[in-house]
Amino acid sequence: MDEEFLRDLFRSLNQIAIRRLFGGQAIYSEGRIVALVIGGTLHLKGDPESEVVYAEAGLDRWTYARPGRAAVNMPYWRFPEDAYDDPDEAERWIAVADAASRRVATQAEGKPGRKTRHRSTGR
Repeated sequence: MDEEFLRDLFRSLNQIAIRRLFGGQAIYSEGRIVALVIGGTLHLKGDPESEVVYAEAGLDRWTYARPGRAAVNMPYWRFPEDAYDDPDEAERWIAVADAASRRVATQAEGKPGRKTRHRSTGR
């Protein structure tokens, strides 16, 4: 998607950055991913709380499938088509994704780091 269009769409958020990811684009706010563009389709970040909101609105969840492997449900939902033409509606959905991104980031901060083995001792 056009970067200028995405910046305008996500203008209600702070410190917007758009970077390439998964052959598409990741939209960041304050260093947190709030949305992805995959195959030209915009997907909003979700978590268990926002999943209910997205499901009630009938939004499709992004499912990632690799050949020979089971499909995996990703924590992203398709941006509603009607919100592209309604700035207030777009802002509402982006706020849902931003809140989900904040909750996920807060949860990640509380998790201990991954333990690695020391090369020389194997412990």
